[in-house]
Amino acid sequence: MEISEKLLCLFSAEVRETDDGEYVVDVPDREIDAGSLEPGETYRVALVARDGSAEGTAEADASSSRDDDGPQPPVEPGEMRYVEIEDLGKQGDGIARVERGYVIIVPDTEVGERVKIEVTEVKSNFAVGEVVEEAG
Repeated sequence: MEISEKLLCLFSAEVRETDDGEYVVDVPDREIDAGSLEPGETYRVALVARDGSAEGTAEADASSSRDDDGPQPPVEPGEMRYVEIEDLGKQGDGIARVERGYVIIVPDTEVGERVKIEVTEVKSNFAVGEVVEEAG
């Protein structure tokens, strides 16, 4: 899956149905507080199944054109990204998850922090990032 450079924020949320039959995705307050989104504006929204069971045709086409060495990491060394720290690892380092649940370890961060990182090391199942800027 290719992610646009115009991506403003990335978060997990449930889709819920209201009493009047509409469907709603609640945007976390931190996305508004950080200035990523403005209330009343219109944005494009992409929904990705958390368990990966609902693959789109673009993903299926992309994976069939790759070599048989499996999916490639969704980040590259030197890449800059905004991430949200979701968990802490065994050594106390922050853990962020990006596309397909891929893990980025970010030392010296706390759960709930939103930071801009530079990816410094990439492995097949995780990456390491360094904070370059507090995002809010």
